[in-house]
Amino acid sequence: MELINGRYSLDGVDLLELVNEFDSPVYVYSAETMREQYEKLTHAFPGVKLGLHYACKALSNITVLKYMKQLGAGLDAVSIQEVLLGLKAGFEPTQILYTPNGVSMEEIEMAVNEGVKINIDNRSILEQFGAKYGDKVPVCIRVNPHILAGGNHKISTGHIDSKFGISYYQLRHVARVVKLYGINVEGLHMHTGSDILDAEVFIRGAELLFDAAQDFKDLRYMDFGSGFKVGYKEADITTDINDIGAKIAERFKEFCTQYGRELELWFEPGKFLVSESGYFLVKTNVVKQTTSTMFAGIDSGLNHLIRPMLYDAYHKITNISNPTGIERIYAVVGYICETDTFGWDRKLNEVREGDILAFHNTGAYGFSMASNYNSRFRPAEVFIYKGKAHLIRKRETLDDLLRNQVDMDL
Repeated sequence: MELINGRYSLDGVDLLELVNEFDSPVYVYSAETMREQYEKLTHAFPGVKLGLHYACKALSNITVLKYMKQLGAGLDAVSIQEVLLGLKAGFEPTQILYTPNGVSMEEIEMAVNEGVKINIDNRSILEQFGAKYGDKVPVCIRVNPHILAGGNHKISTGHIDSKFGISYYQLRHVARVVKLYGINVEGLHMHTGSDILDAEVFIRGAELLFDAAQDFKDLRYMDFGSGFKVGYKEADITTDINDIGAKIAERFKEFCTQYGRELELWFEPGKFLVSESGYFLVKTNVVKQTTSTMFAGIDSGLNHLIRPMLYDAYHKITNISNPTGIERIYAVVGYICETDTFGWDRKLNEVREGDILAFHNTGAYGFSMASNYNSRFRPAEVFIYKGKAHLIRKRETLDDLLRNQVDMDL
């Protein structure tokens, strides 16, 4: 987002004009930023066979999925519905890695029938899978390395109390299950969580996978998940992707030499690819002064952007209607009948009723976590592609809220 001649624009599109066209609130995504982030990753791991699978839970609009495919990515899906969306977007089944958690065997069988790659994260399902398919359907096994990444339990998925993955300490038992049923294990997987800054976090987990690999002689790939940190504040430290990539690639090549076969190195970035591409534009409904606080109340709430309330996440906020106004201190709050505060003590250019505020870094886990709480409509989504704004999701209406309800005669 750039300020040019007193107006904010994104990839050449004036954001206030965009709000005039599509109304507010509205999610806006930059295709160019997604491309830049994707290319950063493709160049960061020298000398290895790299596979990037976009974690579509971050932003699952079908236009975005098609664009990721166009860039060359595969897909990481965590539900059968995401699998079906990926197939609808044009991904080949073999380009989709299905990595569910806590689902039934019936859902896994549905994914097998679609021909996608299967990633299993618990022993019970692995045994059921082996009993049903034997060596006929190859699988990946998700390992919990017991590493706390990022320091925040809410976004860490590889610590000892996490529900994700099979404990590293249970892998000897897993190896016996694999041998008993003749299961064809083609990959090992880990995902330690978000906001990883240090290559050593990946290396520590990788060493565990490298050790485990000795019990699985037919591997084709290893998947190290993702979790690369993007900046939410101006002073944020972010992942040095070139440094981390070079260190991981070097160690992975050493392992492949020891293993006796060149494997593929996979990652499944979501936030890294789309977070910084997104802005959420909202209108200020009211400016309200209390004895201690100046509130800016907007036409949105936790129903549209829940990360600040769920994860204590910080999103920079900019008043794009008044870029030269005097800075004042505000609490930015929503219109939901709950405590939905987006930010306390935010220094913003003076906010007036009707002003448009832009939330930064909302491409990931913004719309995809939105709801209809308080019977509010979910917002529109706009994709800026080659300098033009394209509507990729219509704003909901009352018909959308009622579509699947059955009006019972009383």
